[in-house]
Amino acid sequence: MRCLIKMAKIATVYKILTMAILNILQYPDPRLHKVAQPVAEVDERIRSIASDMLETMYDAQGVGLAATQVDVHERLLVMDTSEERDQPLVLINPELVWVSTEKKVGDEGCLSVPGIYDGVERHARVHVKAQDEHGTWRVIEAEGLQAVCVQHEMDHLMGKVFVEYLSPLKRNRIKTKMLKLQKA
Repeated sequence: MRCLIKMAKIATVYKILTMAILNILQYPDPRLHKVAQPVAEVDERIRSIASDMLETMYDAQGVGLAATQVDVHERLLVMDTSEERDQPLVLINPELVWVSTEKKVGDEGCLSVPGIYDGVERHARVHVKAQDEHGTWRVIEAEGLQAVCVQHEMDHLMGKVFVEYLSPLKRNRIKTKMLKLQKA
């Protein structure tokens, strides 16, 4: 019995040691505009990427992160919009299956465009069909911040960054500011 407990502790330590903070691509990096491909198989590789993405998202104090943002161009996103930050969601091959006709404008930010926030119109409620980290299909009924987050992250999987919803003038100012910050 002690041997099994010791092995379990070693496995936990190994998992902690193998988790990684990933590099988040910064706008206007052209890789942010790549369209993600479907995940063919939900396996240990995908679970490991999802785990690293969650760790990266929490470390960056974000509420969502798409695989595209960490230069993995597969249809995978993670999010946690709970106040306690203890309800992580892993969505693999997400698809919007229903959207409300009601829309709302809210300030959005993005880990790939740090420090920039602006109003974006989104559906107030959505239903998303996706696989979880075990490959099981499920439907998430989202509203409020969760609905905004899932739409924002799914845009990333389609190669779209939230600043593309803004006027060309605002977008160019943001691009110039981001390029200056990256050079500094």
